[in-house]
Amino acid sequence: MTRSPRVLLGLAAIAVAFAAADTYVVVLALPDMMASAGIPVEQLQRAAPIVSGFLLGYVAMLPLIGHVADLRGRVPVLVAALVVFALGSLLTTLAYDMPTMVTGRFLQGVGGGGLVPATLALVADLYPAERRGVPLGLVSAVQEIGSVLGPLFGALVLAVADWRVIFLINLVVGLALAVAVRRLGGFETGAGAPSSATVRFDWIGLALALVTLVAGALVFVQPSQLMRDLTYGQLFIPYAGDGRWLTPLGTVAIVALVLLVVRCCTARRPLLDIRGWIATVREADALGALLLAMALAGIVLAFATADPKVQVFSDQGVWYLLASALAAVGFVVHVRRVERPLVPAGAMRRTPAWGAMLVSFFVGAALIAALIDIPLFARTTVYPGSQLMAALVLVRFLVALPVGAVLGGYLTHRLPAGVVTAAGMALAAAGFLWMATWDLESLESPVATLPLVLAGLGFGLALAPVNAAVLASTDHEVHGLASAFVVVSRMVGMLVGISALTTIGLRRYYAEQADVPSVRDVCDGGSRCAEFTRLLKLAGIAQEQTVFTGAAICAVVAGALALVLFRSAPTRAISTGDLLRSAG
Repeated sequence: MTRSPRVLLGLAAIAVAFAAADTYVVVLALPDMMASAGIPVEQLQRAAPIVSGFLLGYVAMLPLIGHVADLRGRVPVLVAALVVFALGSLLTTLAYDMPTMVTGRFLQGVGGGGLVPATLALVADLYPAERRGVPLGLVSAVQEIGSVLGPLFGALVLAVADWRVIFLINLVVGLALAVAVRRLGGFETGAGAPSSATVRFDWIGLALALVTLVAGALVFVQPSQLMRDLTYGQLFIPYAGDGRWLTPLGTVAIVALVLLVVRCCTARRPLLDIRGWIATVREADALGALLLAMALAGIVLAFATADPKVQVFSDQGVWYLLASALAAVGFVVHVRRVERPLVPAGAMRRTPAWGAMLVSFFVGAALIAALIDIPLFARTTVYPGSQLMAALVLVRFLVALPVGAVLGGYLTHRLPAGVVTAAGMALAAAGFLWMATWDLESLESPVATLPLVLAGLGFGLALAPVNAAVLASTDHEVHGLASAFVVVSRMVGMLVGISALTTIGLRRYYAEQADVPSVRDVCDGGSRCAEFTRLLKLAGIAQEQTVFTGAAICAVVAGALALVLFRSAPTRAISTGDLLRSAG
């Protein structure tokens, strides 16, 4: 497929890891980002779109991107996803208000999410079904390592520089990886992609792009030195009102952008093949993709905007879910009527294919409990004043996860995918049930590391066989789409899981808190004492124990479904003994 396919796969895996790191890096940078957008730190709810915008781009656009990867090829989609990720990073770096910041994060989500199905489909292109386990495990491991390094990367940058440097580094790395993947992979992997022999550089398009970028960046940044200058300062004076774009410099940026789009739509060999991408999106069923994106967006917004203290989804979430249901019905009707729908007829008909989506949903629902509630438990008990120390407790879990991913990939080569997945989920469930017995002093013991490592290994074991099952049970023409649906299912499971489990846990907390005597009774008339604080902590521990128990149940369900639904998935190498038994 390419001159150096394994090197290309390595670059794609690195890109996936970097995008995964960006998913978690924003958590530490959020207070500074809020301040830059003019939002007080105490109004944290107003910053929710910074997180939900990324999730929206990541989830809602994945099916379309996965299908485009099937039509146009893995390499062009990888390059395009990296460019979009870099563009989102640039926009976030320069953002001066909330709408710009959310738009940048949305584009980062679209680009980062698009890397995953294209990379998984690339593995399917390079390896036969019985040999995909190890490379899928390696890709999953690298992705999880990115998740581990994300918060550490953010903390390191914030220790020496402004939060914008984080996204500036994203910009540089994204563009560097895009150039490397493009040069290594060429354009030959997809229908409709131009041959590298006919491509000539579009210097006019480059000039327009540079003018757009420079003028736009100056509008965003508004350098004080230029604004105070008697000559150059006039470029920043609005024609009317106080809008930044209603200035001479803003006009230059807008006109240059319009000319760039026109150039890319009319030139024979443009800088950006907009016509080709539009044609591919049309072929991929743009209307169907829009309906499915609306359905997924409704789910994301319903659960991402919820206050888990009082509800599984927000008051507005009812309307989001209603709109999602209507869009889903419209999507089903649409795919039955069009000749070439987003999801081809029978694309996910085999049991392991749609079963992988179901298993992935429950894996995500259990996984999010570890990512959120392990640090919460640590802060509730032994590290009440240290977010860093609480995060380091989670690192024990996260370090074990990529190790399990590599091991799971190796075992998938030898054992049925359902068995490997079920074994992983059994380990994860055992780890969660062990955590459900933790008390106030448990994390002070070295033994507490064992359930964390056990759960991390378990989740790692399940990653490769789930992806291997869906790739082995779908046709080559829909590998990108199928991989996208598995990723979407996992993300939706995480959203639903954290809302449902947290709500159930908080009900347990309120019930335990109601049984706590009044502070005056406990503290002999005082307003506060150590014993009363201990009783409140015990109520908080009861909440986390309930969440861990619920996560264990989700893990057991995922493992049981995998055993049943993955039985016919041809994911492992057939041994001589298997051949003799089947012949006999």
